[in-house]
Amino acid sequence: MTHNDTYSDYYLDSCAGIITRVRAQQENIQLAAKWCSDTILAGRMVHVFGSGHSRMMVEEMWPRYGSFPGWNPIVELSLSFHNLVVGANGQRQAMFLENVSGLADQILRNFDLSSVDTAIVISSSGCNVVPIEMAAGFKAAGIRVIAIVSSQHAEPSTSKAASGMKLMDFADIVLDTGAPKGDAMVYIDGLETPVAPGSTVGGAMLINCLKAETAALLTAAGSPPKVLTASVVAGAEKSTKLFQSAYDEHAHRIAKLYENVGAPKG
Repeated sequence: MTHNDTYSDYYLDSCAGIITRVRAQQENIQLAAKWCSDTILAGRMVHVFGSGHSRMMVEEMWPRYGSFPGWNPIVELSLSFHNLVVGANGQRQAMFLENVSGLADQILRNFDLSSVDTAIVISSSGCNVVPIEMAAGFKAAGIRVIAIVSSQHAEPSTSKAASGMKLMDFADIVLDTGAPKGDAMVYIDGLETPVAPGSTVGGAMLINCLKAETAALLTAAGSPPKVLTASVVAGAEKSTKLFQSAYDEHAHRIAKLYENVGAPKG
């Protein structure tokens, strides 16, 4: 950092590098969007899972302004409720549970999975047990897995799974957030360790690239999505209609994931 730069400049310059990294992955983004659109056009859902702070990427996909039905957001509060930090429901427990083998099976047991589905699993390190086992469970069900990781962080990290495998080992497509090893990007004079992480920036970019490309494919196929749209854009009446119809569609899609839970296969 030069004497004319601020630490904010340092962070924003690092984010510019993340944009470059995300843009370089267009081929994989396009293929991932094709899989997502195929699933949604078939009347099924794309499962989206992230534990810890990766849950933010799940919520970025759906439901929020500029998003649409077709995504099944799987957010386990026991793995991602950080507000209390310590005490009951504290961060220590969440970090412990994130590495308990078998929890992913209990999560997936709630859904009637189909090979028509697609899954997106987000984990910056790609090394925590629950995201790894979620991806393995999806693969066992014949579902294609898109992993979103921070490659510079994940590759040198040690898996916490007994098998030694990482999330990337179960992925059909790996998308890289572009964040550095350790995630934090800003080194401050006199402070030993860096601050200001980058994986959320890159992850949100990847999620919204996928969202935009999927919406384009659905529209080209004659099934334009019902997009949650603000009243300042669509007007109050149209906005309300879009919200209600989008939520209704989500309810109808999610019902299919429950109707045969526990039923014998074949």
